[in-house]
Amino acid sequence: MSSARNASDVTPDGAAWLASAGTYPRSTLALWEERPDAPVVLPCGSVFDVVSAPAMFGRRMLDRLWDDGPGSGPVAEFRGRMLLFAAPGTAQRLPVLLEWEEWGTREQGRDSREAGRTNAVNAVPPLLCHGTGDAVTVPAPSEDTSPAAPASSEGPAPAAPALSDSPAPTGPAPAGTTAPARSATRSASRWLVAPDTRQPWLPGPEVLLWAAVRAARSAVRISIFPPADQDAKVYDVSRRR
Repeated sequence: MSSARNASDVTPDGAAWLASAGTYPRSTLALWEERPDAPVVLPCGSVFDVVSAPAMFGRRMLDRLWDDGPGSGPVAEFRGRMLLFAAPGTAQRLPVLLEWEEWGTREQGRDSREAGRTNAVNAVPPLLCHGTGDAVTVPAPSEDTSPAAPASSEGPAPAAPALSDSPAPTGPAPAGTTAPARSATRSASRWLVAPDTRQPWLPGPEVLLWAAVRAARSAVRISIFPPADQDAKVYDVSRRR
């Protein structure tokens, strides 16, 4: 297998894709050019949706996507949650699929052959799905990445929003506002699979349902031994669809 680019490096094209979700993309890019360590709050629903899972379970989902599936879209870790970027519309559809899957396995629960599947679906923790009307805090680009704003017909870029020392928002917030850039926030905010193109492939609800069910099955069979160092995992972005 050929060597792959570090999956946690945000490229200028990837930063431009993220910024395009906001109302003022040039303002976001200008902020990142000046402050590459600044997380930013961006709206969901048009460019991407985000499925948020507990860190450990989200890591299992990510491993299933890369080890047995098609790969993933961008994935970030923020304050103990795994943020899986997904195709718009996923936030509305995925909860319905999870509810239907659990109902279907519950109806077949009398059959011992379905017991393992039922336990797996029941082991899926509540997933937070962020779509239209929601916003998420995205990690900053890596320290050595300073994306430049591309030429645009938007006119002069609005003034970059001021950084705030208030806690990072957990619900909807105006696009372009920033989360605190304190060292504690940076240490809890990072990209595991960073955006690297202007049109990254994004999984839909069916793919994430598949990953969640298989991650839950692995949780049911979890070993008593501690897991290997998760930080050593490297994802080969060259094979992502």
